[in-house]
This record gives sequence, structure tokens and C-alpha cells, in this order.
Amino acid sequence: MESNPEVERLLRELTPQVLGVLIRRYGQFDHCEDAVQEALLDATAQWPAEGIPDNPRGWLITVARRRLIDQWRTDQARRRRELAAAAQIPDDETVVAGADQPDDGTPDHDDTLTLLFLCCHPSLTPASQVALTLRAVGGLTTAQIAGAFLVPEATMAQRISRAKQRIKATGSSFSLPPAEQWSERLAVVLQVLYLILNEGYTATSGPHLQRVELTREAIRLTRAVHRLLPEDLKPDDGEVLGLLALMLLTAARTPARTGPDGALIPLAEQDRSRWDGELRREGIALITEALSRTVLGPYQLQAAIAAVHAEASGPQDTDWPQILALYGLLERVAPNPMVTLNRAVALAMVDGPQAGLDLLETLADDERLAGHHRLDAVRGHLLELAGDSPAALVAYRKAAAGTDSEPERRYLVARAARLELPA
Repeated sequence: MESNPEVERLLRELTPQVLGVLIRRYGQFDHCEDAVQEALLDATAQWPAEGIPDNPRGWLITVARRRLIDQWRTDQARRRRELAAAAQIPDDETVVAGADQPDDGTPDHDDTLTLLFLCCHPSLTPASQVALTLRAVGGLTTAQIAGAFLVPEATMAQRISRAKQRIKATGSSFSLPPAEQWSERLAVVLQVLYLILNEGYTATSGPHLQRVELTREAIRLTRAVHRLLPEDLKPDDGEVLGLLALMLLTAARTPARTGPDGALIPLAEQDRSRWDGELRREGIALITEALSRTVLGPYQLQAAIAAVHAEASGPQDTDWPQILALYGLLERVAPNPMVTLNRAVALAMVDGPQAGLDLLETLADDERLAGHHRLDAVRGHLLELAGDSPAALVAYRKAAAGTDSEPERRYLVARAARLELPA
């Protein structure tokens, strides 16, 4: 079946809202999430052919609620209690609400932020918090989340299932956490939003390089987190500002990252006049403010790197020594193989491609990057800069075979084709 971008965008936007409505009424996260997923499948099958309903949110709530009733009919121990609760709501009611949180069905009522914090419950491990939130709030598939974590899809499916069961066992209420709990959940919330941004900026699979709607959603939620941050945490919200700045500076490049045919255009070849000037200016202003905060964190450092790129009129004016220094700080604050991978590029720009290649060798045995196409892509780039075309050709081909992103594959195949020797 052909995918429908408009339907996909709408379903992604409505998913957390519909799930929030059901959880507020019925409480059971695991059953509600399963029911919403079934309603989404129905919508994906019906809406492209029959048209989007006049009230798509209400349509999804009604279908998901009926799926809940179907689930409960198979559970003999709960049948009478749950059916009695469901029967209190007329079949034609399309918007349901808890007694203390009315939902009048207007676009202004949005449970997304509340759902975000529920998924980041402290009873879950950080990895489970991130995975569950990406699925329930970000609308990512299990395969996409697995790609973000560099783990097999089956492993991620089990992690999400266990997280839903844990949420059920805690009996948590569907409400924003009290101010004293915000700090412990905030780090995971920011990580979730960062991963949503990454999936929006470069999709792990599919025919399109970018999923702009995910980037917009990440920005919207990060603005909401910053706006709702308790007053006693305001002085230390540099990382929230840093993440928002990183998102804006990243999103600013969107218009220049692909050609008319959807082909990937690397940073060094982008027409920077096409970058979004408003996002660029806001991002630079925010990171300038964020860097004045007392605690320096990884999002501030990444935003600072993005700002250095944004302030350069072209690739030839990029302050690579400053970027290299910032990556050095980032690697100390938040060690990660992807950070080292990016530092290798900066090191190559400062000290030559061989220095970058030597640093890449330290990642050869890192299991988190084993078989990951970006390691081979960077190796191919540095080998090409070093003049070793045969080795670069092999690296590009290996990278192309390892990615599920069609635009990335086409780009890497094209790089390899330029290096092929005549027969």
C-alpha cells in the first residue's frame, strides 16, 4: 500500500493526544497504547482510500476505545468491572475526559507533555524511558528506535513491552510530575527529544532524507518543557536552552540539505543562503545565553559547534580549530563513539586526513559502531581526502550497503562512482 504523507503526519500529531485521552479515562497505559496502535493501523488502511474524517481525533478515540473493550472481553477476571466503566460512555461520544482534567476537544488541549513525563517515570531504566517515549510520543516505529540505539529490533521490542508493563505496575496517575521530581526526569526527557530530532534530521530508513514533521515536533516539545520548567529550576536550565538552540540551528539547514530530486547535499556543498535566517539567528542567540549558565552540558556544547558552522559564511571560513576544541570538551563531558567519529572529521580538517584516520582506528573494536554505515562513510571521506581512492571506494561501497536510508545510499554510491577506475 502506498504511504500517504498527509495521513502519516496527521496520525503522528494525533497519536499522543489520543493516547493521553484514553489514559486519563482508563489509566492502563499498556492496554491503551495497544488499542491506539490498532486504531492507527485502521486509519492507515482506511483514510487514504475513504478520506480523512471530519473529526480525525474523535475517530481515533472512538476506534481505540472500542479496541479496549474488545481487549477486556478476553480478560475474564476484569470483564465485568471494565465493561461497566466503558458502558458509562455513550458509543457516539468521541472525546472522553477524566473528572479533574476536562477535554473539550479543542486543538488547544494537548496531553503530549503529560504523556512525555509519564513515559519518563523514574521506575523505568533510562533506556526504557527513552524507547517508550519515542514510541508513544514521538510516533517512531520500533525499527527506527532500534536504529537510534544501535540495537536489534527484537531487543527494542522487548524493551518497550517491559516498559509498558512496568508503567502499568506502578499505577502512576496521568498528570505532570510535581516540581521536586522535574529535575530527575528532565535529563531523560531531553535525551528523548534529542533522538526525535536526530530521526527527523536524518531518517534511519525510507525514501526521504528528512522527516521535517518530527523535527518540528521536537522543537515544539522542547519549547514547552522550557516554558513549563518550575521557577526553582530556571537558573539551571542551560541544557534545555542548549538543546533548543541545537534544534533550531539544525533545522535552519533543512532547505539546503536536499536537491530538487531529494538527493543529499553535504554540509560543505550546501548553499548557505538557503538556510533559514530566522532559525539561525534565534539559535545563535539562545546558545549565547545558554553558555552563560553555571553548568556546561553536552547539548550546550553541540549547539556551540552548530553555531560555529552557522556563523561561517561558507565552508572555507569555518573555524575548525574551535570546533575541534569543542569536540574535545564534549568527548570529556559525554563520551560516545559518535562524538569521537565527528571529532575525527574536525581533527582531519585541522591536522590532516591521516590524523583523522588514526583516530578512527580507536573505534574499530567498539561494538556500538560495529557494522554502522557512518563509520565507513567517514572513513571513505577521509581516505578520499588523503588521496587513497581505491580504499575510499571500498569504504563508500560498504557504507552504502549498510544504510537503510535511500538518499544516503544514493549519495554514497555516487561518491564511490566518482572514484571508480576506468576498465
